[in-house]
Amino acid sequence: MTRWIGFRHDGAAGFGRLDGETIAVFEGDLFDAPTDTGRTLPLSEVTVDLPCRPSKLIALWNNFGALAEKLELSRPEAPLFLIKPANTYRTSGATIPVPEASGRALYEGELAIVIGKVPGKTARDVSETDAMDHVFGFTCINDVTSAAILKADASFTQWARAKGLDGFGPFGPVIATGLDPATLTVRTLVNGRERQNFPISDMLMPVARLVALISQGMTLEPGDVIACGTSVGSGPIPKGATVEVVIDGIGTLTNRFE
Repeated sequence: MTRWIGFRHDGAAGFGRLDGETIAVFEGDLFDAPTDTGRTLPLSEVTVDLPCRPSKLIALWNNFGALAEKLELSRPEAPLFLIKPANTYRTSGATIPVPEASGRALYEGELAIVIGKVPGKTARDVSETDAMDHVFGFTCINDVTSAAILKADASFTQWARAKGLDGFGPFGPVIATGLDPATLTVRTLVNGRERQNFPISDMLMPVARLVALISQGMTLEPGDVIACGTSVGSGPIPKGATVEVVIDGIGTLTNRFE
């Protein structure tokens, strides 16, 4: 397993392999044979940055059995998703202001897929058999939602606006490779108290199927992120609260909401 981290040091952006509390600094393209520079940096001397910069962040709805059962939802035949814009991206450790217009914000701890690069192949119309070749690794994400905006107008459910406010898509702190997603568990803590704890094995559409189906007619670029959906336990974020999304093998995404 390798954990890739983005950082800023002396005003410059960089990335590398996180080994404990030390970063082995790389250069080039994270998704296309990056080069080890031989330099190292202590984690304590850098500012954590996004581990990648997606061209799009795809967020799933109704992809966990326990939540579908609770809400009495039928199993979808195809992925149900929206796309969150780049203004939602925030790093682990960032403080996220919640605008008054949004009302209460809801946390949704999730596993996220990060798309990689396969030489000579484009991640479009991918078969389920080949889908994992296009998966670079996995990260943590908090798919934040404004409950007040979501259903403010009875004629139109405002998914894009409710989930597209500034800072409503923090992810990180690293991209972990070499993991079996079916063995992972997502935990969400609010001010240190566990609010979500669910297995990825409960996904209605597992990782390979998600990538294959989403890629039908939609090209997935290296660095694109697919948030796999959340399960039971999502709830409001109190003002001033710290929310942590914890996935063993990846780490802890931490953000304070003001």
